[in-house]
Amino acid sequence: MYEILVYLFEHCQQADLTHDSELVAKKLSAAGFEDTDISEALSWLAGVLRVPHRNFAPIPDSRNTFRAYAPKELAKLDTDCRGFLLALEQSGMLSPQVREHVIERALATTGSALSLEQLKLIVLMVLWNQQTPTSRLLAEDLFTVQQERLPS
Repeated sequence: MYEILVYLFEHCQQADLTHDSELVAKKLSAAGFEDTDISEALSWLAGVLRVPHRNFAPIPDSRNTFRAYAPKELAKLDTDCRGFLLALEQSGMLSPQVREHVIERALATTGSALSLEQLKLIVLMVLWNQQTPTSRLLAEDLFTVQQERLPS
């Protein structure tokens, strides 16, 4: 799935993903990806595109609170991953709401614990699909690390 996400970031416009998933699936198939992998990636990506709209009180800023992780989250996100999320939030790159969306998407992935590289790709996809303004350097850093060390 992660290889497909990298491919989409490189070769597709965000609007294509939102409006024409059939065309995206055809492009992915033509690029040589397996149908089951395409289906899994597009299903996961659909969750990224559905930004949670909750009527809950705003999530407090991390500078004034502590985010406790549930056992399921601890199993999926190791110390490096949680530290990375905290650093992004404290630097202002992630709002608490976007952090929660990233965590939700991380939990939606198959398999056991995520690597830091996989989490970085998830963060990049969430920011890209929410059209969050990001520094080009941050995007390049997140993306470059993915291409160099992304496990299959």
